[in-house]
Amino acid sequence: MTVRFTLLTRPECHLCEEFRDELGAAFAGRYELVEACVDDRADWRAAHGTVIPVLLDQRGAVVCRTRFDAGAVARALR
Repeated sequence: MTVRFTLLTRPECHLCEEFRDELGAAFAGRYELVEACVDDRADWRAAHGTVIPVLLDQRGAVVCRTRFDAGAVARALR
């Protein structure tokens, strides 16, 4: 089963682009990634609107935020 992550971003967010690139470099082929704008849902905006990027697991729990955390992602992939 492929693990699906959601990366909460905003348009033209350079930190978000770097996060996505680091995630891909570290774990290529081990997950499915959906990118979504944090402003698309009121609950996302309220919880994470000032702190992006945010990587959510399949249940919507935070895996890591603002900076890529290889250890946290590895644990989420187990």
